[in-house]
Amino acid sequence: MRLIWPVIALLAGCAPLPKEVTLTGQFVWSNGDERFGGLSGLEVLDGGTRYVAINDKGFVLSGPIHRDNGQISAMPIELRHRFLRTNGQRVNKDNSDSEGLAIGDDGLTYVSFEGLSRVVAYGDVTAPALRDFPNPAFDELSLNASLESLAIDEAGALYAIPERSGRANRPFPVYRYVEGSGWDIPFRLPRRGAFLVVGSDIGPDGLLYILERDFTGVGFRSRVRRFDLSGGSEEVLLQTANATHDNLEGISVWRSPGGNLIMTLISDDNFQFFQRTEVVEYRIDR
Repeated sequence: MRLIWPVIALLAGCAPLPKEVTLTGQFVWSNGDERFGGLSGLEVLDGGTRYVAINDKGFVLSGPIHRDNGQISAMPIELRHRFLRTNGQRVNKDNSDSEGLAIGDDGLTYVSFEGLSRVVAYGDVTAPALRDFPNPAFDELSLNASLESLAIDEAGALYAIPERSGRANRPFPVYRYVEGSGWDIPFRLPRRGAFLVVGSDIGPDGLLYILERDFTGVGFRSRVRRFDLSGGSEEVLLQTANATHDNLEGISVWRSPGGNLIMTLISDDNFQFFQRTEVVEYRIDR
């Protein structure tokens, strides 16, 4: 979701972390191209050495991740391309807000969009989309608070979650697409406080990780919750104090060559000079 807020000084803060979650690195990613920014979706690949990211203007970026003593030191952009629709036309202002990203074991790339709410599959991110996955329920979602997150499991089922559920006391619906069966809602996730869903991933442990955000008016708080794929076993892994990080919206959970479970989060700077594109990494030891 695009956020518009006044220029303010971010207030430094840091909430205590559970002893099983460790902040291992923070990298501020900058690039002189005016198309850079607004990054809302992220996948970290090949044991932490490559990335794919998407932004609010319908661009996909990819390239290597350079590391120094395990921490990110650079993220060169090798590919930058605007998504194409199934008809071959470039996404435009009204349908370009790409938010959720998932990459299947078969190499297909799946993207969820806000505005014109939809989920799309790509075989080649520089070529026209292969197909859409229509769902009439998506038409009822808020224009600027719809399909913020997308994840895929080992069997190839897609999980799309809207940013808002419609009411503060209403759980978030989890829309699941299974080939041959279509969309259903196998479970819902409870809303806890003011946090809203902005990203998701299914980790190599087979669990569903939900990144949530709360905009306080003077900065952002972030939270990560973890569930099994029935919506149970809820666990809070991370909850930051106000302005610990910028506007974190994308999450990728992966395993390092050493066997550690790593959570990489990326912030959406909303193309605002007073925000930053921040990539932060946490090691999960439980």
